[in-house]
This record gives sequence, C-alpha cells and structure tokens, in this order.
Amino acid sequence: MQKRIGVIFVSRRNSLRSILAEVCLTHLDPKRFSVSSCGQPGQVAREFHPAAIAALKSASIPLPNRQPRGWDELARANAHAADFVITLDESTEPRQPSWPGQPDAALWAYPDVLDGRDPDRVAHDAVQMLFSLRRRLELLVSLPMQGADRSAVRSDVRDLGYMR
Repeated sequence: MQKRIGVIFVSRRNSLRSILAEVCLTHLDPKRFSVSSCGQPGQVAREFHPAAIAALKSASIPLPNRQPRGWDELARANAHAADFVITLDESTEPRQPSWPGQPDAALWAYPDVLDGRDPDRVAHDAVQMLFSLRRRLELLVSLPMQGADRSAVRSDVRDLGYMR
C-alpha cells in the first residue's frame, strides 16, 4: 500500500475557505490523500460558516465531524507530518508555525468573502469558491506524485495557485 499524501489547508478562521478545500479534496480522493485544515489561533471560528455548509450541501459533500481548529493543534511535534501546506489566506502566511516534516508550501490566495458582506452575497461567493477550489483540486489529484521529481511536483502545486 502506498503512503497517503498529507495536505493541510490554512485560512484565518477555518470556517469557510479551508473547510471547503479540505472536504472537497477528501471527497475527490480519500484513499490517496490525508487532508486536514486549520486556522490562525485566536482567529478560529467556533463553528463552520453557514455559507460553507450550504455550498457543501449543494454539492452533496458532507462536512467533517469536528469543529474548526487552530494550526497549533496540527503543528505539534507528534502530529502527522504533511507533504503539502496550502495557504488560502495570504495574511496568515507569515504567521504560520514551522510545520513538522518540512512540507512543501503553496499559496492559493482566495479573498475573505466574510468581511462585513451581505449574507446572500457570501452564500453566492462560497459556491463560486467551491467551484474554483474543485477545479484546482481535480488538477492536484491528477498530478503523478508517487515516484515523481519532488521539485517538479512542488512547482506544479504552487502553479495551481495562479489559476483563474
């Protein structure tokens, strides 16, 4: 059996962007990928945003059975080391910890659609974000990672952040 590829998605609150990415990748390829998400300690939401829940329900993708969490929970020395840390919120990038195992990092910047916006607009933007993430994640799933040149895979994963 091949080792599962560990991916951590990071956003500020772990209530919308990173949750959408985590559950979408888990939905696309649960056997090949071990996926987690987290937010910045002190900024983490108490629960998943209703717009994230609605977007996932519209795509028939179930929510994870846990609450939002901070990266301190995932960055502990005894935590499973990830192969990739994909940051979805540019503002959190310089604050992140040193991740165990020195995973490759990529920035896939998505705007914070929750900042003081109309709930109907947030719901619409969440669905659009899920579609965008799914396109990127389908390409990620298609990458030949086992036995491939690590620097080439790293470049490919980073390049996915520039997709429109």
